[in-house]
Amino acid sequence: MTAPDEDEFVHPARIPADVAKSDRILGPLTARQTAILTVTGLVLYGGYWATRTLMHPFAYAALITPIALVITVIAVGQRDGIGLDHLLAAAVRFHRSPKRHVHAPEGIPALPHPVPPAWRTQTGRTPAALRLPCRDVSQTGTLDLGRDGHTALAVCSTLNFALRTGGEQQALTEAFARWLNSLTGPTQLLVRAHRLDVAPLVEDLTATAPTLPHPALEQAALTHAAFLDTLAADRDLLTRQVLLATHEPTTSGAPRASHRLAEAARALEAAEITVTALDHQGAGEVLRLAADPEATSLEGAF
Repeated sequence: MTAPDEDEFVHPARIPADVAKSDRILGPLTARQTAILTVTGLVLYGGYWATRTLMHPFAYAALITPIALVITVIAVGQRDGIGLDHLLAAAVRFHRSPKRHVHAPEGIPALPHPVPPAWRTQTGRTPAALRLPCRDVSQTGTLDLGRDGHTALAVCSTLNFALRTGGEQQALTEAFARWLNSLTGPTQLLVRAHRLDVAPLVEDLTATAPTLPHPALEQAALTHAAFLDTLAADRDLLTRQVLLATHEPTTSGAPRASHRLAEAARALEAAEITVTALDHQGAGEVLRLAADPEATSLEGAF
């Protein structure tokens, strides 16, 4: 009797293209779009009643048609899945916000009084103090975000999904889906790439090679160390890291964020993914690399 092909037991899952799509309350319009168009219609209609004795209705209609078209495009238009009103508001905030930020916890001092007013104008907009969202890192590795709550970080291992059989892929997918369905708060998976410093690894291989039990193993270790040294000299080495972040928006949610990280570690163990929570040093290293992308990371530091 021939065993059935394991690939036959793989059941594809349909995932919506836009899982965060807003609900439609009036035809194809969302609540936000309906509110914008309703307020615009009321304002334009009020303008008509205020000017009906001074302006012919057709003249008023010709006057407000471009305004109504622009507001309609802004209300219902999208770019890359983002509403044009959100993009317009972001553009206004960007234009009004300072473009230069400096590390000044005490604030930005004003220019001395002897400086002529004309020089003060030529200096342009005064730089703003850099306000980072992370206030502190606890001994357990939880990030204190002030009024935005707390976030716990962990490093996730990876696996080669393509080399698994159909049945194994199905089991891994189901285990990962069970974890997704069990989420009770904001969670993020981040795949980041950063520079890798192999100098400590080369030094460790060179120091360990003489202690190996066979000369061939010693020679292989020294050869591999020389290869890594040459590779690092010829090109920039990058390494990838998968981070898992659990966020609790309350100011007292640090224990809950760490608990959700432990729950994720137990749930993803069935998917053959190892979740290692970061301690104080590891979380600080992640923040350092995020603030300085050109910095190097020691392999195995966290």
